[in-house]
Amino acid sequence: MQVKTFTGAASQEILARIKAEMGPDAVILGNRTYRKNGVVCHEITAGMERPQADNSAPAGGVPGGWGEWHKEWQQIKNQLFALMKPAIQLERLTPRQRVALEYLQREGISDAVAVDLYQRLMSQPGASVLECLCGMVSVKGWGPAGWDQRLHLMAGPSGFGKTTTALRFALHWRKARPEARIAFINADCLRGSGRLILRHWAELSNFSYLEAPDRAGMEAALRATAEADLVFVDVPGLDRSTTLAQWRETMDLADVAAATHLTLSPYCDALQTQAFLKRYKSDGPGSLVWTKLDEAVSFGSIVNVAWAAGLPVSALSYGAELKESLSPATEPLVWRLIFKRQLPGQAA
Repeated sequence: MQVKTFTGAASQEILARIKAEMGPDAVILGNRTYRKNGVVCHEITAGMERPQADNSAPAGGVPGGWGEWHKEWQQIKNQLFALMKPAIQLERLTPRQRVALEYLQREGISDAVAVDLYQRLMSQPGASVLECLCGMVSVKGWGPAGWDQRLHLMAGPSGFGKTTTALRFALHWRKARPEARIAFINADCLRGSGRLILRHWAELSNFSYLEAPDRAGMEAALRATAEADLVFVDVPGLDRSTTLAQWRETMDLADVAAATHLTLSPYCDALQTQAFLKRYKSDGPGSLVWTKLDEAVSFGSIVNVAWAAGLPVSALSYGAELKESLSPATEPLVWRLIFKRQLPGQAA
C-alpha cells in the first residue's frame, strides 16, 4: 500500500489534493489537527492499495482481512465528510445555488460530491450550478457519431437489463445506419430467459447471433463475426470473487479493443453500487447506461456514480417495451431527470 501524509490549512483543501493525487479510491488512514506558531494546521494520512509484485496475496489479489479493514476506514472517511458538511457555508452561495445544492442533497448525492460541488461554486464566482455539474458528470450519447468502436461489451449485474439494453442499442444504431451488419455474441448463454430473448429478437431483427460460453467459443464467435460492422458481447453477471478484467483475461479478450457499457439502476444503495463499480471497472472507452428509471423515485446516485467512475452517461432506459424505451443521453435529458424527475419523452 502507498501511504502519504498531507498537511494544509483546511480539511476540504487537503481532501481535494488527495483525490487529485491518489484518485477516488484512496482511503483515509488518520487525521489530526494541531497548532504551529499559533496557526491551526490539519494533517490527513491517506493510503492507496497497489497491485502486489509477488505472489504473497491470496487468490484474487486481495490481502487477508482487506474487506473488513477497508470497511472500517470507509466509515472513518464518511465521518470526516460528515464533519466537513457544517463547514459548507450556504450563506456564501446565491439563493439559486443554495436551493439547487439542498435539493441535490435531498436527492441523495454523496457528501463527497456535495463538498466538491461547493468548492467548484466557490472557485468560479458567477458560475451556475449546472455549469459546475457538467464538469463533474460527462455525457456521451449512444450512436454512430460518438461511438466508432466495432466491439462493445455489455456488462452489469444480472437483472438490470444489460441484454435488453444491447438490443435497444442495436435497434437505435440500425435507425441511423440501416445497412450496418450487426452481430450478437452471447457469453451469458447459461441464463435461459435472457438467452431466449436475445436469440428471438436477434432473429426477428436479422442480427447475427452466436453463443460463447467459454474461451474457445469466444474465439470461434469472433472469427465468425469478423465481417460485421458492429458486435455486441453480452457479458455474464459476475460474482463477488470475479472482476471484469479477470473475465476478459479468461475469455482472451484482455488485449481486444472494445468499449464497455456498464448497466446500472439508480435505486441501488451506495455500498452496493460502489462494489459494482470495482467489479466491473475496465480500462479503455466506456460508459454508464441507466435503466429502470421509471421504477426509481430519486436520481442523485447518477451524479455520484458518474463522478466516482469518471465515465460518461451514454443512455437512459425506461419502461418494459423493447422499442422506444431508450434515449441516447444528452445534458438536458440528464438534468431534467435529476432536477425535475422527468423521464425522456415526457412532456415538460
